[in-house]
Amino acid sequence: MKKIIILSLILSITALCSYGGTSSGYAANDKLIDQMFTKAPETVNITFADLSLAGMTGQETAGSSKSAGVALVLDFFLGGLGIHRFYLGTEVMTGIGYILTCGGIFGIVPLVDFIVLIINIDNISKYVNNPKFFMWN
Repeated sequence: MKKIIILSLILSITALCSYGGTSSGYAANDKLIDQMFTKAPETVNITFADLSLAGMTGQETAGSSKSAGVALVLDFFLGGLGIHRFYLGTEVMTGIGYILTCGGIFGIVPLVDFIVLIINIDNISKYVNNPKFFMWN
């Protein structure tokens, strides 16, 4: 009996959630969209130099094209996946290690990486192409 009640509850919730209807109140103005596309430029060229982070000091390190600001942003948002380490030029196994240890020992390693990058924001050259799992070690 419990299974029937749970199944009917799941089906009714699914039916209510999937009912979209056309009464959402939103309508697209096709003429306005076409005008926007005709007035828009054909291409937009954006380089990484255009994406500089205002207020960051020492973004370009000596002898390296890696930016400390980009590494910090990547570590903050995607640190558990080790994306900042891929950006800094580490080996693939280090990134896999981050993923297999649930985000670098449950997020502790990316947090320490973030703090180390903030402290050494003027010169991150010793962290570029660093193959160690603990880059600060």
